[in-house]
Amino acid sequence: MVPSKFIRSKAGRCLPVMLAALIFAGCTTKAPDQSAAHIQGEATADSAYYLQQMQQSSDDSKTTWQLLAIHALLKEGKTQQAVDLYNQLPKEMNEEQVREQKLLAVEVKVAQKDFADANTRLSKIELSTLNKNQQTRYYQAVIDASQNRPSLGLLRAYIAQEPMLTGPAHQKNIDGTWQALSQMIPEQMNSLVINADENTLQGWLDLQRVWNDNRNDPEMLKAGIKDWQTRYPQNPGAKTLPAQLSNMQNYKPASTEKIALLLPLSGQAAVFGRTIQQGFEAAKNMGSAPVAQTTAPAQVADTNGQPVDTTQAALPKPADPNMVASPAAASVDDLTQQPDATPAAPAPQAAPQTQPAAAAAAPANPSAEVKVYDTTTQPLAQILAQAQQDGATIVVGPLLKNNVDQLATTTSPLNILALNQPENVQNRANICYFALSPEDEARDAADHIWQQGHRAPLLLVPRSALGDRVTKAFADEWLKLGGGTVLQQKFGSTAELKQGINSGSGIALSGTPVNAAAAQPEAVTIGGLTIPAPPTEAQITGGTSGGVDAAYIVATSDEVALIKPMIAMRTGSRSPAQLYASSRSSQGVSGPDFRLEMEGLQFSEIPMLAGNNPSLMQQALGSVNNDYSLARLYAMGVDAWSLANHFSQIRQVPGYQVNGNTGTLSATQDCVINRKLNWLQFSQGQIVPAS
Repeated sequence: MVPSKFIRSKAGRCLPVMLAALIFAGCTTKAPDQSAAHIQGEATADSAYYLQQMQQSSDDSKTTWQLLAIHALLKEGKTQQAVDLYNQLPKEMNEEQVREQKLLAVEVKVAQKDFADANTRLSKIELSTLNKNQQTRYYQAVIDASQNRPSLGLLRAYIAQEPMLTGPAHQKNIDGTWQALSQMIPEQMNSLVINADENTLQGWLDLQRVWNDNRNDPEMLKAGIKDWQTRYPQNPGAKTLPAQLSNMQNYKPASTEKIALLLPLSGQAAVFGRTIQQGFEAAKNMGSAPVAQTTAPAQVADTNGQPVDTTQAALPKPADPNMVASPAAASVDDLTQQPDATPAAPAPQAAPQTQPAAAAAAPANPSAEVKVYDTTTQPLAQILAQAQQDGATIVVGPLLKNNVDQLATTTSPLNILALNQPENVQNRANICYFALSPEDEARDAADHIWQQGHRAPLLLVPRSALGDRVTKAFADEWLKLGGGTVLQQKFGSTAELKQGINSGSGIALSGTPVNAAAAQPEAVTIGGLTIPAPPTEAQITGGTSGGVDAAYIVATSDEVALIKPMIAMRTGSRSPAQLYASSRSSQGVSGPDFRLEMEGLQFSEIPMLAGNNPSLMQQALGSVNNDYSLARLYAMGVDAWSLANHFSQIRQVPGYQVNGNTGTLSATQDCVINRKLNWLQFSQGQIVPAS
């Protein structure tokens, strides 16, 4: 009995001790490390979670959580915070962490727009050592670092990434592949050399040929795509068509049997309306060939049904010659370009085609009935209602900005190609906007200068509302392209410029930073960690030249004739900066002395006046007494006819293009027509395509 009592008594005394030991052991048991699982997976948590885990860890997992936090910050667009955290990474890391660190280094450089360094780092990564999710990110970095510049390497990156994606990301990959193909010029396509086993790439190239051969015939295109899908059933594009081709499959052409042309036919703006009308009628009747004198004009009436004389003799001259301009902001007091009655110079050699094949600017329905309505006689709503009552199937116009602004409140069911653009564009399924604007030229100039490899531009603009508008458009586009600070310098009147010449002061290639639309960074607190905002580029480079390597000049021909030598006075004849000018400087004033003085200057011009369509150029200038500003409006009328007849394609098919006389025309998601212009250069007294 005694031993048994002892045993029970000892066990009873030991039980509390054992329970306490177990409790304390449970309190100190380490939670399993989840960081490795996150880095091997898709890492879908936000940066706050990873930063919190990083702060609560003290061993090797802390570095892994830190790497995950950097990745999350980059995905959230918090680049500076990601860079600061990246710079705090320890020097000692295991192999898995080093692989992630190298990939993050590339993604950081892409986020910082340092694409050259990103590509260098990509070339040093061994792809086979990365896990599946890291490989997906690797190919995305290749795509991002390409800056959307089409190449064989870019196509291969898209194709390699495609099997790793699902859902919206997969469709984005398919659309990106198609966009890269569509942006290749014929010379690039013809020079591609692919491997015999690249069946997927070969299929994509064949699909591009189907598109190029049939893009202007929806029914032929549908048949061609169906045949292509039969020949390449395993191609990812055969299973998931690019959105552009999918939309084309569902394409429904709009009727152009009766066109209502809404233009100002009286008052100061009548000269603009009548000129556009002339171009529109010329395109309808004879395409781009000279119009025969026996051709009957379109039916023209005001809203009261009274006939309107549209002969050349009735074409009025503007009250103020300084108001002759593109109708960018077409209330007459905001027109910007100046006319020049100097006879036209010989057209320069046509610039080589640099855009993908596009629909030609040719008449699609020459039998269409066109009726012109004078927008200065009645409110726009009444005119639209009258046009609908008259059986119109599409409206071209209005032109004046106040009328275009009213389209935002219209309930008209008609398709409308407005000949101007409101300040704030609303995406309306039945409305597109086509304008010849200095902002449009500025955006094209930013793209051209960027493509030529310059990264530190200066804007030389007039001290006016025009200068402010151009500056904002250029700087915003430069930011989208990945550029940094844009400098600006404003100049005054021609008299002021002449004073600068006489005093020998010249013009320095320096300026003040443009306050572009980018939001200013702020200090951010995430997971208890506060990261201060870095100084902006504007704060660093304000008031300096910033190593300017390109100058975009928005000036008349008389002003450019003074500005260019004034730059040479300060920088010398061998200035490191390439000079560019808008079409505002091109008014037919290209005598031998002027051409020699402008040596090296590049300038933009609409294709018609750049020599792409000599017969139409001769016809247009003859119709407007060699007024280059009005000739551009004439070309706008020609292109308005083409856009009206391709309205459904422009509205429904992303990336659709028309080779126009005012530029290569394509539409944004809101159906604002973008124009790619020709770029010319003064060289040894001649005007040649810019290299």
